[in-house]
Amino acid sequence: MNVHFWGVRGSLPTPLTPAQLRSKISSIIQRVRPDDLASPENKEKFLASLPDYLFGAVGGNTPCVEISSSLTEGAKVVLDAGTGIREFGLALLKERLPSVSCHILFSHFHWDHVQGLPFFGPAFNPSNSLFFYSPVRDFRETLERQMTPPHFPITMETMGAHKEFRVLESSPFAIGGLKVSFRLMNHPGGCYAYAFEEGATKIIYSTDTELVPADFEKNEENTTFFRNASALIIDSQYTLGESIEKFNWGHSAFSLTADFAASWNIRNLILFHHEPEKDDKKVLGMLRSTRWYIDHLEKRGVHVLLAQEGMDFALQ
Repeated sequence: MNVHFWGVRGSLPTPLTPAQLRSKISSIIQRVRPDDLASPENKEKFLASLPDYLFGAVGGNTPCVEISSSLTEGAKVVLDAGTGIREFGLALLKERLPSVSCHILFSHFHWDHVQGLPFFGPAFNPSNSLFFYSPVRDFRETLERQMTPPHFPITMETMGAHKEFRVLESSPFAIGGLKVSFRLMNHPGGCYAYAFEEGATKIIYSTDTELVPADFEKNEENTTFFRNASALIIDSQYTLGESIEKFNWGHSAFSLTADFAASWNIRNLILFHHEPEKDDKKVLGMLRSTRWYIDHLEKRGVHVLLAQEGMDFALQ
């Protein structure tokens, strides 16, 4: 399986500001030496030596994650429809495929997870098919309501693609040959995590999750869903201090997600749903802090990554 991140920010879109861009450029200029500009090779070497927070960006689009597998038989599987789904749609349009089949699974329906749907270009092509999934019984009405005046001038009826709304009754279910499970997590109003399995590989998507002691309990339900997962994409929005100040806001501290991954023997921890008030340097600093924390746990071996727009992560 392969994971591609189209949107990774939480709560609201966070574009790079002119002041932040100027700050990056200023910092780069201060580091450059005459030898760094002497040849194209030197320029590339200099750029490669820059820290990630200067030569790159975490990204400002809200959640949208694509799961790829040979078992989905060419269909596209997408988690959430934040503003990142617009970028996904533009990429699909560039492929010039005669038709596309998209399976869109919703974790929940807060603004940052649905606000990109009206701008998903392939939805307006009658040759395409869209399959929407959620355990929430009235989710079709929820999606249609956000695309009505005065919220939005174009209704879902104008989306010419074939559309099906599938209320999830039981877990697991299948998308093609891919096994998919879901589970309710702790978040105001509720939020569903999804697990995707291909053979021995399992990827869990658990955005907008405030971990609680019950999630660590070694019961049958938890063990079946979490134990030995290949990768966990999880809300790691806060520091521990921030999570205490914002108790019951529905998001987790990075140190708690590290404890969680270690507790369930999860091989790869991917920090996700980044705090909009944190710039690239602070978000990347949380990655370093999480890796330091993992190194000081009694149970080590968890590989920590940071979800960034455009990032691919492959598992076999």
